[in-house]
Amino acid sequence: MQRLNRHDFPGAIYSERVIQFGEGNFLRAFIDWQLDWLNQHQGTDAGIVVVRPRNRAVSDSLNQQDGLYTTLIRGLNEQGERVSETRLIRSLNREIQPYTQHDDFLALARAPQMRFVFSNTTEAGIAFAEDDQLADAPASSFPGKLTQLLWARFEHFSGGADKGWLIVPCELIDHNGDALRELVLRYARHWQLPERFAAWVTQHCVFYNTLVDRIVTGFPQESEALAAQLGYEDHFLVAGEVYYQFILQGPRALFDELKLDALAPQVRQVEDIAPWKAQKVAILNGAHTAMVPVAFQAGLESVGDAMADPAIAGFVDRLLREEIIPTLDLPRSELHAFADAVERRFRNPFIRHALLAIALNGMTKFRTRLLTPLLASHAQRGVWPPRLTFALAALIAFYRGASAEKSWPLQDDAHWLARFEKNWHALNNDQISPEQLVREVLSDAQHWGEDLTRQPQLVAEVSRHLQNIIAHGMREALSTLG
Repeated sequence: MQRLNRHDFPGAIYSERVIQFGEGNFLRAFIDWQLDWLNQHQGTDAGIVVVRPRNRAVSDSLNQQDGLYTTLIRGLNEQGERVSETRLIRSLNREIQPYTQHDDFLALARAPQMRFVFSNTTEAGIAFAEDDQLADAPASSFPGKLTQLLWARFEHFSGGADKGWLIVPCELIDHNGDALRELVLRYARHWQLPERFAAWVTQHCVFYNTLVDRIVTGFPQESEALAAQLGYEDHFLVAGEVYYQFILQGPRALFDELKLDALAPQVRQVEDIAPWKAQKVAILNGAHTAMVPVAFQAGLESVGDAMADPAIAGFVDRLLREEIIPTLDLPRSELHAFADAVERRFRNPFIRHALLAIALNGMTKFRTRLLTPLLASHAQRGVWPPRLTFALAALIAFYRGASAEKSWPLQDDAHWLARFEKNWHALNNDQISPEQLVREVLSDAQHWGEDLTRQPQLVAEVSRHLQNIIAHGMREALSTLG
């Protein structure tokens, strides 16, 4: 079967206006997919040059398919119907390896029509490397490479105000645009570049803070059947879910120039990204964190299994609607619509998300995702929310590592694993009570940010739930919530 290429599968070719640091599945099923739609339907004319940010040999590159690849987008739509759609992506023109094609890499800076930079170099990618030098070919870090390009552009166009770039990092860190700009300016100081360059970066380049959301599962298992259906072989075919969200904090320029308003409401400009981040963390990530120890100890194996179980699905729904959403700052209609989408995503029949895979570092996840709504709900209502406290008790019970029916692996920081092993051993040998175990967990002010045992009713509620789980099992304990 013929491999995908532009000669045998001709079509539109777009002007190179976008540099993309990162060739991975997420960007190709998120940014490149969006730009491809805009190119076709809005006349955006934004072709992408991919820069591989890491120095490692690859046996295959996007150039071997002339930048072409296929996206497979599937899941449940807003009506709850199964959908599956393929799209041949033509927005990506070529790929550059800056360590072996350094001249081509620097030439990107001199291209007058180049305007946009997107990146996803993982959370560790936005970092400073003290040993990086301006003369390196190229710098080792992503911010270092970006600074090299910006400096080359500044020099080539004599600091032209109209030659600044719109820079859109998609790494999953808070205030990612602000962080990236500060690192570029730090490199400018480190390399003793002129102050007028730093002023040009600050005044004529825009760094957007972003929030990105789409589950991308990568190369699908049924690729042979898909190749037969598509009529070509595609080594870079990538699968993702139907849902996506792209929130950007920054000026209108990006929206106007790329015509992003056509993708609203999935893509939107906001003045403050913080409430949207809080929504995602509390509702999407928080629902996962609350669900996992409850569903797994109730005998289920995946998120889909959990959402097909009326008791677990009802627990998750009421936890979101009654205990988490009231603590958030966005309009209620927005929050409930997001919760609706989250529950559809959890029911996606094309994705099997193992509960144990989400259970990694559960103690930190509970603190970062659910502690704030737990405390805020209590502050609002004067009582401790029953499902959030139950989820905390279920998490403590999960760290038993075993029940009467089965055992399971635990993955967390070593100090938590050691403490839970010691305390569960003591409880199982009647040396401490469930309440003493709860106190031991909640008293860790370094972990929680405060000593939660100063809230005696919280200790009592979590202890009561834990006692029920130990005595009666997860399902019967869950039924007591009503």
